[in-house]
Amino acid sequence: MRVIIIEDEKPAARRLERMLTHLGIQSEQTLHSVEESLAWFQNNPHPELIFLDIQLSDGLSFEIFDLLDIRSSIIFTTAFDEYALQAFKLNSIDYLLKPIDEDELKKAVDQYRKQNDTMNPKMTIDFEDIRKMLVNPIEREYKKRFTVRVGQHLKILHADDVECFYSENKGTYAATSEGRSYLMDTTLEQLETELPPNLFFRVSRKYIVNINHIRDIISYTNSRLQIKLNKGADQEIIVSRERVRDFKLWLE
Repeated sequence: MRVIIIEDEKPAARRLERMLTHLGIQSEQTLHSVEESLAWFQNNPHPELIFLDIQLSDGLSFEIFDLLDIRSSIIFTTAFDEYALQAFKLNSIDYLLKPIDEDELKKAVDQYRKQNDTMNPKMTIDFEDIRKMLVNPIEREYKKRFTVRVGQHLKILHADDVECFYSENKGTYAATSEGRSYLMDTTLEQLETELPPNLFFRVSRKYIVNINHIRDIISYTNSRLQIKLNKGADQEIIVSRERVRDFKLWLE
């Protein structure tokens, strides 16, 4: 069985490798990012089975499947919303929630082996359906306000008033419709899980924008887009090339 692991957290990848070794499986390769995975798939025969994390260091792993035709079976090894988890199980071999349980891992591998031993057709994963689940999660509550510290005071920021969230100098900031920016005690990765995805979109590793505050969208170099916000005159916000397609779908 040819197996690879796509996981950006090296300790988690090493633990998974050890667990697979106990099951008699040797991972052929461990990849840590979208960019690294694309390069590997373009230069190597595709494996039979992929253990796949969703959120990688440079984007969602779905971007790999947008650009390349990969027919490998997939076992998800990640942490995500419980409703999305149920949907993923309909299309994949299995979805293992971190920290991965050894018994659950064995069951997932046995399920994959059973499919192949009985010559059953492999399940195909509809990544567009999964992406829609990410964009439109079922019955989920999202944060409507945040608390930030201003000197000795606490200020309440309403999500609707935030034009964008951005990272700078290892800090995370909220830029508001008042034209001010506030340092927040969180990360963009955490905010992605807390913000309503119909209103907020992460256009790059540095920015999450609010659709209600987009003033203009301009064609930019290398098939990218530039976003102008109502008050964000000082922010040069560029939609990364690999996210342009999803950004356009999000606008519809």
